[in-house]
Amino acid sequence: MKKTFLTLLAAATLMLSSCLSTGMGTTPASSNNNVLGSVLGSVLGQVLLGGMINQSGILGSWNYTAPSAAFTTQQALTKAGGSATIANMASSLASNYNNIGINSNNTSFSFLAGNKFSAKVNGIPFNGTYAYNPQSGEITLKTATETIKGNVTKTEKGMGLMFDSTQMVNLLQKEGKVSNTAAVQAISKLAKSANGARVGFELTK
Repeated sequence: MKKTFLTLLAAATLMLSSCLSTGMGTTPASSNNNVLGSVLGSVLGQVLLGGMINQSGILGSWNYTAPSAAFTTQQALTKAGGSATIANMASSLASNYNNIGINSNNTSFSFLAGNKFSAKVNGIPFNGTYAYNPQSGEITLKTATETIKGNVTKTEKGMGLMFDSTQMVNLLQKEGKVSNTAAVQAISKLAKSANGARVGFELTK
């Protein structure tokens, strides 16, 4: 019995090491909970998974903390190059957000009961109503002049709010009044760089 237990333990250790070495987890962990958190954070942050946040889960005030990029499906992510592609997209987004001036002090979203929202992008405030489908993770922001469709997904630290190329340009230029055209075009190009790509913001409360 002891020999069987040790054999099973060795096999489990080997499987865990294999998962970490193939990118399912990228940071050495001091406990099984940390390993699991790293794996889940990676998966949830890279693929748009509907049903991860319910209607009440998006309520409250959310501040921008980091760029966020994801793909609509695991297949689209794999075809585009996997985790390395996400990392490169996030790095490029960070550079362009910095060029625009987007930071945690001037970019935020608040989702209220009654399907109303208020937001600031690049320090420019706007508001309106929203419709959210928790089964698909799709969200529609309706302002006085625009209807912007995006996706909400759970991340390790909060939630990601992401858009395709056209919707992101509308959000930045028409609502955020961003005048740095080169940076906006670079962000748009990132969203167009692979089928199923989405770019946006990681938000935390």
